[in-house]
Amino acid sequence: MNKHTFGKVKKEFYGKTSKGISIFQYSLINAQGLIVKIINYGGIITNILIPNKFGKYQDIVLGFDTIEEYEKYNSKYFFGAIVGRYANRIAYGRFTIKGITYQLQLNDNGRPNSLHGGINGFHTKVFKASSHLTPEGPKLILKYRSPDGEEGFPGNLDIMTIYQLTNNNELSIDFYATTDKPTIVNFTQHSYFNLSGIGNIYNHLLQINANFYTPLNENLIPTGEIQSVKNTIYDFTTPIKLEEILKKKNYEYDINFVLNTSKHQPSLAARLQSLETGITLELYTTLPGLQLYTGNYLDNVKGKYGTIYKKHFGICLEPQFFPDSPNHPNFPNTILEPNEFFHHKIVYKFIFK
Repeated sequence: MNKHTFGKVKKEFYGKTSKGISIFQYSLINAQGLIVKIINYGGIITNILIPNKFGKYQDIVLGFDTIEEYEKYNSKYFFGAIVGRYANRIAYGRFTIKGITYQLQLNDNGRPNSLHGGINGFHTKVFKASSHLTPEGPKLILKYRSPDGEEGFPGNLDIMTIYQLTNNNELSIDFYATTDKPTIVNFTQHSYFNLSGIGNIYNHLLQINANFYTPLNENLIPTGEIQSVKNTIYDFTTPIKLEEILKKKNYEYDINFVLNTSKHQPSLAARLQSLETGITLELYTTLPGLQLYTGNYLDNVKGKYGTIYKKHFGICLEPQFFPDSPNHPNFPNTILEPNEFFHHKIVYKFIFK
């Protein structure tokens, strides 16, 4: 095979953090011309550039133009970031492992919860990066050691994230972790998608492969129940145009679905399609849950290309373990022991003409 059919990787200087650390942007380009740009600050996907049916490149993820903006604002929005140590919410920032109770920072916009690993979670970390060209396509390896006690979590946690862009137009994300002390682990990727490239997401069709969801209390914490989506506003088992629910019915979503998936191999979790551009995203994962967030808190923030992001200008589909799992014994286990090896996978498959 000609080496050029593997695609290519470009490394460019992106900027410096407020502490003077140089940040680099890695462009993964496959043989089809699909481009994914990632920075080693927060493992953030800054751009996904797809040729649409009009033959023009469409950037289908929200984000900022500069490292300064990511540093200043992304602890509120988490645009494109790797989220951890614990994605989503933990009630009162407390959990117990083997009789020891740990207290995390509360950072959930006034609610008494820990959110997305804390104020200085993985979305703020500088990862050690290395890029490689393989027969399957270009890939980027990001590594970070989270020290014992960071953000209140126990154990030295070594994490590795591998982004790989295949020549089948799939972006795979593998999360790996080991620990030297019992701890909790829940990683996700927090990209906001807009397959039309700009404007609201009302012209998107959404389907989620989930027959159940986890109801929430007033603090957006699961009650512990697992309920059927049938005859509820959470039934996305058949495709729904987002305009019908977000605009006409004024519903908003920030909730976890119990996926009909397998932990042994990536299974279809969701399908999103723009009726305007014809671009489709299929999401596969080994994780048991999916957080649907419809950009409810986008509040006229200035994003890339000078675009003002308003409510419903992006949608997050976040594969995950369930929120607050450490405090619900009936939820899938999120405790990682020193003799265990954490590995889960997310795959974004892009379909375009």
